Amino acid sequence: MRKTAPLVASMALAVVLACVAAALAAVPGGAQTSTVTLVGAGDIASCSQTNDSATARLLGRIPGTVFTLGDNVQGQGAWSEFRDCYDSTWGKYKNRTKPTVGNHDYYTKGAIPYYNYFGARAGVAGRGYYSYDRGSWHMVALNSNCDREGVGGCDRRSPQGRWLRNDLNNHGSQCTLAYFHHPLYATGKNTTSTKVKPLWEILYNHDADVILSGHAHRYERYAPISPGGAVDRQNGIRQFVVGTGGPTDGGEIYRGQLPGLRRVELGTPGVLRLNLGAGFYRWKFVHVAGKTFTDSGTDECH
Repeated sequence: MRKTAPLVASMALAVVLACVAAALAAVPGGAQTSTVTLVGAGDIASCSQTNDSATARLLGRIPGTVFTLGDNVQGQGAWSEFRDCYDSTWGKYKNRTKPTVGNHDYYTKGAIPYYNYFGARAGVAGRGYYSYDRGSWHMVALNSNCDREGVGGCDRRSPQGRWLRNDLNNHGSQCTLAYFHHPLYATGKNTTSTKVKPLWEILYNHDADVILSGHAHRYERYAPISPGGAVDRQNGIRQFVVGTGGPTDGGEIYRGQLPGLRRVELGTPGVLRLNLGAGFYRWKFVHVAGKTFTDSGTDECH
């Protein structure tokens, strides 16, 4: 009996450690071997300023999939701007990037340089919406330039609306994240877009967890909200506005305190890093060198 006691004790310890590991893996913040990272921002490249170079350096230090939230170039959406401004900064990580298209990208007809630059990474040319999976999460990249040629609108009967409902009906992931350029709610002047509300309603009805947008050149985080803007902690979608990849706003918050608004920061370029695990997500706003603002937290998905 004295010879078998150490073996029994070792077996018991192994069982306890296995249980602890399983418990950690089941809760937000626990040990997660399947956690994946997304990092990015919108409103990015311009040859007349250097914030895009500073935020690009952050991407070099953070592994994972890079997302863009539109206005990949800040001028006229011309091929020369992608070649001379974007390609030398964020373009270094093009092979990691899953982009979306913004209104500046459409200042050149049909956003043709955008689609030519990113190729298949931007989805079907002219449509600008697609989906993919990372870990246990389903990602949906949408085109919020609803009235532009080739898009066909954003309402539920539009080609994009029908595609989105079909896509969400057919994926088996537990958690869903969507991203597109125009925010439904934002404090920036002329940055709120009611045209995307039908997309929000489809995502809300399919239990989406997180929406990322740009357009407003600032950082904003919201509590989980309904498409109507009410705080909804049970079924709401948490919106982040991350238009901080290049030029950023200063001055006032034009629209004041919006329902659910929890953090807003002006004048700090940076990127949002998301760690996505089984049933949870963590976020952290990572500022460029010389700045101090940050924002972080953890939540469970539906």
